[in-house]
Amino acid sequence: MSTEQQTGQTGRKEHVRAPQHFTTRLTSDGREGRPVEAGRYRLVVSRACPWAHRVVLVRELFGLQDAITLAVTDPVQEMIDGEYHWVFSERNGDPDGRDAVLGIHALREAYLAAEPDYTGGVSVPGLVDTRTGHLVSNDFENLTLDLATEWKDLQTATEVPDLYPEHLRAEIDALNAVVYDEVNVQVYRAGFAPTQEVYDRAVVSLFHRLDRLEERLREQRFLLGAEYTEADLRLWTTLVRFDMVYHGHFKCNVRKLTEYPALWGYTRDLYQTPGFAETVDFDHIKRHYYATHEHLNPTRIVAIGPDPEIFLTPHGRG
Repeated sequence: MSTEQQTGQTGRKEHVRAPQHFTTRLTSDGREGRPVEAGRYRLVVSRACPWAHRVVLVRELFGLQDAITLAVTDPVQEMIDGEYHWVFSERNGDPDGRDAVLGIHALREAYLAAEPDYTGGVSVPGLVDTRTGHLVSNDFENLTLDLATEWKDLQTATEVPDLYPEHLRAEIDALNAVVYDEVNVQVYRAGFAPTQEVYDRAVVSLFHRLDRLEERLREQRFLLGAEYTEADLRLWTTLVRFDMVYHGHFKCNVRKLTEYPALWGYTRDLYQTPGFAETVDFDHIKRHYYATHEHLNPTRIVAIGPDPEIFLTPHGRG
């Protein structure tokens, strides 16, 4: 989760997500970027971050845990040189506050190892070459697709979903673009809005799209039919955080997710699908948002609710 800011007419900063800078692909035959290789790469993530969550989810669903090791940062970012950074810490179980494999304290060290003059934002997920310590990719979009389509020889799951079927790719891409702009990023535009006008515009747009998605999911189990695809993963990682942090902390409070019968049932349906709940850490999610964004929550008090057990209630979407 990394952002850059854009100055508007008011002179204040409006939230804009920075584009991915490190976009090397990993392909099965090395035709583009680097070849797939078991044990070569380490995936650095925060369990709080929805962008990183997508990649962790694909790794889980396809059984790539042995092929790609996982490093989890502390959910609470650390201020370094005036900016918040993803770090490893003793509090989070990392001896001496460093990752046991990469030997780094902050993910930015892998960024600078790859590009010493790099001055942009540092985001998760980050795929790091364990031999060189260099960041290979922070491109969450292509990382999820590559793990699903290019790492097939290393997948160990007995049943794997077809997340990106060829006949649906154009529709998936189009829907992903809408969900990215009007849901995934929109909650941040609302939460970090510098003015009432920016906030109002973001929240109205967000709930307009949620209303349309509610209508869509009344008619079918998943976004594109009877089976979930990559589009569902991109929406779900935002929805699973909605009532936990976005509704209150980011003031996205026109309605709770639980007030949308179809969307709420859909979120529980996927949560109860093998491989999904295993990747969710509500403690990390809440501690990151409430304890890192001190300009929104100066006391850093972490909200207790809602009870995660509600995700296990019957969803009725068989």
